[in-house]
Amino acid sequence: MRRYKWGILAPGKMSAKFARGLQILGNAELCAVGSRDVQRAKKFADEFGFKKYYGSYEELAKDRDVEVVYIASPHSHHHEHTLLCLRNNKHVICEKAFALNSSEVEEMTGEAKKRNLFLMEALWPPFQPFYKKAAEILKSGITGRIINLHGHFSFIPPYDPKDRKFNLALGGGSLLDIGIYPVIDALTFIGVPDEIKAAAIFSPTGSEESLNVIFRYNSGCMATIYSSYRTDTGIGCEILCERGNLTVSRGRDMNQRVILALHGKEKQEFIFTPEAMGYHWEAEEVMKCLDDGKTESPVVPLSFSLDLIKTLDRIRAAAGIMFPGGD
Repeated sequence: MRRYKWGILAPGKMSAKFARGLQILGNAELCAVGSRDVQRAKKFADEFGFKKYYGSYEELAKDRDVEVVYIASPHSHHHEHTLLCLRNNKHVICEKAFALNSSEVEEMTGEAKKRNLFLMEALWPPFQPFYKKAAEILKSGITGRIINLHGHFSFIPPYDPKDRKFNLALGGGSLLDIGIYPVIDALTFIGVPDEIKAAAIFSPTGSEESLNVIFRYNSGCMATIYSSYRTDTGIGCEILCERGNLTVSRGRDMNQRVILALHGKEKQEFIFTPEAMGYHWEAEEVMKCLDDGKTESPVVPLSFSLDLIKTLDRIRAAAGIMFPGGD
Protein backbone atom coordinates (compact mmCIF):
# COMPACT_ATOMS: atom_id res chain seq x y z
CA MET A 1 0.00 0.00 0.00
CA ARG A 2 1.39 3.38 -1.03
CA ARG A 3 1.56 5.66 2.02
CA TYR A 4 1.20 9.42 1.72
CA LYS A 5 2.70 11.99 4.07
CA TRP A 6 0.14 14.55 5.16
CA GLY A 7 0.48 18.11 6.37
CA ILE A 8 -2.13 20.23 8.14
CA LEU A 9 -2.18 23.98 7.47
CA ALA A 10 -4.00 25.91 10.21
CA PRO A 11 -4.86 23.56 13.08
CA GLY A 12 -8.32 24.20 14.49
CA LYS A 13 -11.72 22.52 14.94
CA MET A 14 -12.06 21.42 11.31
CA SER A 15 -8.45 20.23 11.18
CA ALA A 16 -9.07 18.17 14.32
CA LYS A 17 -12.01 16.42 12.64
CA PHE A 18 -9.95 15.78 9.53
CA ALA A 19 -6.96 14.53 11.54
CA ARG A 20 -9.17 12.00 13.33
CA GLY A 21 -10.14 10.75 9.90
CA LEU A 22 -6.51 10.46 8.85
CA GLN A 23 -5.74 8.42 11.96
CA ILE A 24 -7.93 5.52 10.84
CA LEU A 25 -6.43 5.28 7.34
CA GLY A 26 -3.56 2.85 6.97
CA ASN A 27 -2.04 4.68 4.01
CA ALA A 28 -2.01 8.13 5.66
CA GLU A 29 1.16 9.16 7.47
CA LEU A 30 0.77 12.13 9.82
CA CYS A 31 3.83 14.16 8.92
CA ALA A 32 3.64 17.86 9.86
CA VAL A 33 1.50 20.71 11.16
CA GLY A 34 1.89 24.39 10.31
CA SER A 35 0.45 27.30 12.31
CA ARG A 36 1.22 30.97 12.83
CA ASP A 37 1.58 30.01 16.51
CA VAL A 38 4.28 27.39 17.05
CA GLN A 39 2.86 26.35 20.42
CA ARG A 40 -0.52 25.75 18.84
CA ALA A 41 1.14 23.66 16.14
CA LYS A 42 3.02 21.65 18.78
CA LYS A 43 -0.12 21.03 20.82
CA PHE A 44 -1.98 19.80 17.74
CA ALA A 45 0.93 17.62 16.62
CA ASP A 46 1.22 16.06 20.07
CA GLU A 47 -2.52 15.41 20.29
CA PHE A 48 -2.86 13.67 16.94
CA GLY A 49 0.60 12.16 16.48
CA PHE A 50 2.15 14.32 13.77
CA LYS A 51 5.94 13.99 13.63
CA LYS A 52 6.81 17.64 13.02
CA TYR A 53 5.36 21.08 13.65
CA TYR A 54 6.12 24.59 12.41
CA GLY A 55 5.39 28.14 13.46
CA SER A 56 4.63 29.30 9.93
CA TYR A 57 2.72 28.08 6.89
CA GLU A 58 5.75 28.69 4.68
CA GLU A 59 7.86 26.20 6.63
CA LEU A 60 5.16 23.56 6.26
CA ALA A 61 4.84 24.19 2.52
CA LYS A 62 8.62 23.94 2.04
CA ASP A 63 8.96 20.67 3.98
CA ARG A 64 10.12 18.21 1.32
CA ASP A 65 8.66 15.25 3.21
CA VAL A 66 5.08 16.55 3.05
CA GLU A 67 3.20 15.34 -0.04
CA VAL A 68 -0.41 16.38 0.58
CA VAL A 69 -1.67 19.40 2.54
CA TYR A 70 -5.10 19.87 4.09
CA ILE A 71 -5.90 23.60 4.33
CA ALA A 72 -8.35 24.89 6.95
CA SER A 73 -7.50 28.58 7.30
CA PRO A 74 -10.31 31.20 7.03
CA HIS A 75 -12.06 31.55 3.64
CA SER A 76 -10.21 34.79 2.98
CA HIS A 77 -6.86 32.96 2.93
CA HIS A 78 -7.70 29.79 1.00
CA HIS A 79 -6.53 31.28 -2.29
CA GLU A 80 -3.20 32.45 -0.86
CA HIS A 81 -2.48 29.25 1.06
CA THR A 82 -3.50 26.93 -1.77
CA LEU A 83 -1.15 28.74 -4.16
CA LEU A 84 1.61 28.62 -1.52
CA CYS A 85 1.32 24.85 -1.27
CA LEU A 86 0.90 24.21 -4.99
CA ARG A 87 3.96 26.34 -5.78
CA ASN A 88 5.91 24.20 -3.36
CA ASN A 89 4.87 21.04 -5.22
CA LYS A 90 2.22 19.88 -2.75
CA HIS A 91 -1.08 18.22 -3.57
CA VAL A 92 -3.93 20.10 -1.88
CA ILE A 93 -7.34 19.50 -0.37
CA CYS A 94 -8.76 22.84 0.77
CA GLU A 95 -11.77 23.44 2.99
CA LYS A 96 -14.95 25.00 1.69
CA ALA A 97 -15.63 27.64 0.61
CA PHE A 98 -12.77 27.04 -1.83
CA ALA A 99 -12.07 30.80 -1.97
CA LEU A 100 -13.87 34.15 -1.80
CA ASN A 101 -14.82 34.35 -5.48
CA SER A 102 -14.61 32.60 -8.82
CA SER A 103 -11.55 34.51 -10.05
CA GLU A 104 -9.56 33.17 -7.09
CA VAL A 105 -10.79 29.61 -7.70
CA GLU A 106 -9.92 29.87 -11.39
CA GLU A 107 -6.36 30.88 -10.50
CA MET A 108 -6.10 28.00 -8.01
CA THR A 109 -7.35 25.41 -10.50
CA GLY A 110 -5.15 26.85 -13.23
CA GLU A 111 -2.06 26.62 -11.03
CA ALA A 112 -2.81 23.00 -10.12
CA LYS A 113 -3.31 22.03 -13.76
CA LYS A 114 -0.14 23.84 -14.82
CA ARG A 115 1.89 21.94 -12.23
CA ASN A 116 0.04 18.63 -12.73
CA LEU A 117 -0.87 18.51 -9.03
CA PHE A 118 -3.99 17.21 -7.34
CA LEU A 119 -6.49 19.77 -6.05
CA MET A 120 -9.89 19.23 -4.45
CA GLU A 121 -12.36 21.26 -2.43
CA ALA A 122 -13.05 19.51 0.88
CA LEU A 123 -16.79 19.02 0.47
CA TRP A 124 -18.12 16.68 3.15
CA PRO A 125 -21.60 15.70 1.84
CA PRO A 126 -20.81 13.92 -1.47
CA PHE A 127 -18.79 11.22 0.31
CA GLN A 128 -21.37 10.41 2.97
CA PRO A 129 -23.69 7.36 2.87
CA PHE A 130 -26.84 9.44 3.54
CA TYR A 131 -26.07 11.65 0.55
CA LYS A 132 -25.40 8.67 -1.68
CA LYS A 133 -28.66 7.07 -0.50
CA ALA A 134 -30.64 10.21 -1.33
CA ALA A 135 -29.08 10.36 -4.81
CA GLU A 136 -29.84 6.67 -5.34
CA ILE A 137 -33.52 7.13 -4.41
CA LEU A 138 -33.94 10.17 -6.68
CA LYS A 139 -32.16 8.46 -9.57
CA SER A 140 -34.41 5.41 -9.25
CA GLY A 141 -37.38 7.56 -10.29
CA ILE A 142 -39.74 6.35 -7.55
CA THR A 143 -40.28 9.90 -6.25
CA GLY A 144 -40.94 11.39 -9.66
CA ARG A 145 -39.62 14.77 -10.75
CA ILE A 146 -38.31 17.25 -8.15
CA ILE A 147 -40.72 20.17 -7.72
CA ASN A 148 -39.06 22.08 -4.89
CA LEU A 149 -35.99 21.77 -2.68
CA HIS A 150 -35.70 23.59 0.64
CA GLY A 151 -32.27 23.58 2.26
CA HIS A 152 -31.45 25.24 5.55
CA PHE A 153 -28.61 25.58 8.02
CA SER A 154 -28.62 27.90 11.01
CA PHE A 155 -27.33 28.15 14.55
CA ILE A 156 -26.77 30.96 17.06
CA PRO A 157 -23.10 31.62 17.84
CA PRO A 158 -21.99 34.26 20.36
CA TYR A 159 -21.53 37.59 18.64
CA ASP A 160 -17.87 38.61 18.37
CA PRO A 161 -16.86 41.20 15.76
CA LYS A 162 -13.39 39.63 15.52
CA ASP A 163 -14.65 36.09 15.02
CA ARG A 164 -14.35 34.78 11.45
CA LYS A 165 -18.15 34.34 11.29
CA PHE A 166 -18.67 38.11 11.59
CA ASN A 167 -15.36 39.51 10.33
CA LEU A 168 -15.66 40.64 6.71
CA ALA A 169 -11.89 40.63 6.29
CA LEU A 170 -11.99 36.86 6.92
CA GLY A 171 -14.86 36.23 4.52
CA GLY A 172 -17.41 36.38 7.35
CA GLY A 173 -21.12 35.76 6.94
CA SER A 174 -23.41 32.75 6.99
CA LEU A 175 -23.28 32.08 3.23
CA LEU A 176 -19.70 30.86 2.84
CA ASP A 177 -19.70 29.18 6.25
CA ILE A 178 -23.00 27.30 6.43
CA GLY A 179 -25.24 28.51 3.59
CA ILE A 180 -22.90 26.74 1.22
CA TYR A 181 -24.36 23.38 2.31
CA PRO A 182 -27.91 23.93 1.02
CA VAL A 183 -26.39 25.47 -2.12
CA ILE A 184 -24.44 22.23 -2.59
CA ASP A 185 -27.71 20.32 -2.13
CA ALA A 186 -29.43 22.30 -4.87
CA LEU A 187 -26.52 21.99 -7.31
CA THR A 188 -26.17 18.26 -6.62
CA PHE A 189 -29.81 17.24 -6.83
CA ILE A 190 -31.13 19.79 -9.37
CA GLY A 191 -28.25 21.68 -11.00
CA VAL A 192 -27.13 25.26 -11.63
CA PRO A 193 -30.14 27.62 -11.38
CA ASP A 194 -31.27 29.77 -14.28
CA GLU A 195 -32.34 32.64 -12.03
CA ILE A 196 -31.34 33.70 -8.51
CA LYS A 197 -33.03 36.09 -6.10
CA ALA A 198 -31.69 36.79 -2.61
CA ALA A 199 -32.07 39.04 0.41
CA ALA A 200 -29.83 39.39 3.46
CA ILE A 201 -29.81 40.89 6.93
CA PHE A 202 -26.46 42.28 8.03
CA SER A 203 -24.65 42.34 11.38
CA PRO A 204 -23.09 45.51 12.90
CA THR A 205 -19.77 44.59 11.24
CA GLY A 206 -21.40 44.58 7.80
CA SER A 207 -21.21 40.82 7.45
CA GLU A 208 -24.33 39.00 6.30
CA GLU A 209 -25.83 37.08 9.23
CA SER A 210 -29.11 35.89 7.76
CA LEU A 211 -29.90 35.00 4.17
CA ASN A 212 -32.85 33.86 2.05
CA VAL A 213 -32.31 32.70 -1.52
CA ILE A 214 -34.62 31.51 -4.30
CA PHE A 215 -33.35 29.44 -7.22
CA ARG A 216 -35.59 29.16 -10.28
CA TYR A 217 -35.04 26.60 -13.02
CA ASN A 218 -36.40 26.70 -16.56
CA SER A 219 -37.41 23.05 -16.08
CA GLY A 220 -40.16 24.27 -13.76
CA CYS A 221 -38.70 23.47 -10.35
CA MET A 222 -37.44 25.80 -7.64
CA ALA A 223 -35.16 25.74 -4.60
CA THR A 224 -35.22 27.88 -1.48
CA ILE A 225 -32.16 28.30 0.69
CA TYR A 226 -31.90 29.69 4.21
CA SER A 227 -28.81 30.25 6.34
CA SER A 228 -28.52 32.26 9.52
CA TYR A 229 -26.67 33.00 12.74
CA ARG A 230 -29.90 34.35 14.24
CA THR A 231 -31.98 31.15 14.51
CA ASP A 232 -31.25 27.52 15.35
CA THR A 233 -32.71 25.14 12.77
CA GLY A 234 -29.75 22.80 12.47
CA ILE A 235 -29.00 21.49 8.99
CA GLY A 236 -31.39 19.76 6.66
CA CYS A 237 -32.85 19.50 3.20
CA GLU A 238 -36.41 18.68 2.16
CA ILE A 239 -36.89 17.58 -1.44
CA LEU A 240 -40.52 17.74 -2.55
CA CYS A 241 -41.29 15.54 -5.54
CA GLU A 242 -44.27 14.50 -7.67
CA ARG A 243 -44.86 11.19 -5.88
CA GLY A 244 -43.41 11.85 -2.46
CA ASN A 245 -40.90 13.71 -0.33
CA LEU A 246 -37.34 13.07 0.71
CA THR A 247 -35.83 14.51 3.90
CA VAL A 248 -32.04 14.55 4.11
CA SER A 249 -30.44 15.62 7.38
CA ARG A 250 -27.81 15.10 10.03
CA GLY A 251 -27.77 15.93 13.72
CA ARG A 252 -25.06 17.66 15.71
CA ASP A 253 -23.81 14.18 16.61
CA MET A 254 -23.39 13.66 12.85
CA ASN A 255 -26.00 10.88 12.77
CA GLN A 256 -27.14 10.85 9.16
CA ARG A 257 -30.79 10.34 8.19
CA VAL A 258 -32.77 9.96 4.99
CA ILE A 259 -36.55 9.74 5.26
CA LEU A 260 -38.56 8.68 2.22
CA ALA A 261 -42.28 9.49 2.36
CA LEU A 262 -44.03 8.34 -0.81
CA HIS A 263 -47.66 9.44 -1.12
CA GLY A 264 -50.00 6.81 0.36
CA LYS A 265 -47.18 4.65 1.70
CA GLU A 266 -45.50 4.18 5.06
CA LYS A 267 -42.38 6.25 5.66
CA GLN A 268 -38.99 4.62 5.32
CA GLU A 269 -36.05 5.86 7.39
CA PHE A 270 -32.39 5.16 6.71
CA ILE A 271 -29.82 5.97 9.45
CA PHE A 272 -26.03 6.00 9.08
CA THR A 273 -23.40 6.59 11.77
CA PRO A 274 -19.95 6.50 10.12
CA GLU A 275 -16.80 6.49 12.21
CA ALA A 276 -14.67 9.65 12.40
CA MET A 277 -17.83 11.55 11.35
CA GLY A 278 -17.10 10.36 7.80
CA TYR A 279 -14.21 12.77 7.26
CA HIS A 280 -11.82 9.96 6.43
CA TRP A 281 -13.57 9.39 3.10
CA GLU A 282 -12.35 12.76 1.80
CA ALA A 283 -8.72 11.88 2.57
CA GLU A 284 -9.25 8.38 1.22
CA GLU A 285 -10.50 9.85 -2.07
CA VAL A 286 -7.42 12.09 -2.36
CA MET A 287 -5.06 9.15 -1.97
CA LYS A 288 -7.07 6.90 -4.29
CA CYS A 289 -6.89 9.57 -6.99
CA LEU A 290 -3.15 9.94 -6.46
CA ASP A 291 -2.75 6.17 -6.71
CA ASP A 292 -4.62 6.31 -10.03
CA GLY A 293 -2.59 9.25 -11.34
CA LYS A 294 -5.56 11.64 -11.27
CA THR A 295 -5.20 15.36 -10.55
CA GLU A 296 -8.85 15.86 -9.59
CA SER A 297 -11.61 13.82 -8.01
CA PRO A 298 -14.51 12.38 -10.01
CA VAL A 299 -16.62 12.75 -6.83
CA VAL A 300 -15.86 16.47 -6.38
CA PRO A 301 -14.45 17.55 -9.78
CA LEU A 302 -13.03 21.03 -10.17
CA SER A 303 -15.90 21.79 -12.55
CA PHE A 304 -18.35 21.33 -9.64
CA SER A 305 -16.29 23.65 -7.43
CA LEU A 306 -16.31 26.26 -10.19
CA ASP A 307 -20.09 25.94 -10.58
CA LEU A 308 -20.42 26.25 -6.81
CA ILE A 309 -18.28 29.38 -6.42
CA LYS A 310 -19.93 31.05 -9.43
CA THR A 311 -23.33 30.36 -7.87
CA LEU A 312 -22.12 31.81 -4.56
CA ASP A 313 -20.91 34.89 -6.47
CA ARG A 314 -24.37 35.28 -8.01
CA ILE A 315 -26.04 34.97 -4.60
CA ARG A 316 -23.73 37.62 -3.12
CA ALA A 317 -24.46 39.97 -6.01
CA ALA A 318 -28.22 39.47 -5.64
CA ALA A 319 -28.12 40.00 -1.87
CA GLY A 320 -25.60 42.88 -1.85
CA ILE A 321 -22.94 40.96 0.06
CA MET A 322 -19.51 42.58 -0.41
CA PHE A 323 -16.08 41.70 0.94
CA PRO A 324 -13.23 44.23 1.38
CA GLY A 325 -11.76 45.29 -1.96
CA GLY A 326 -15.12 45.09 -3.70
CA ASP A 327 -15.11 41.30 -4.06
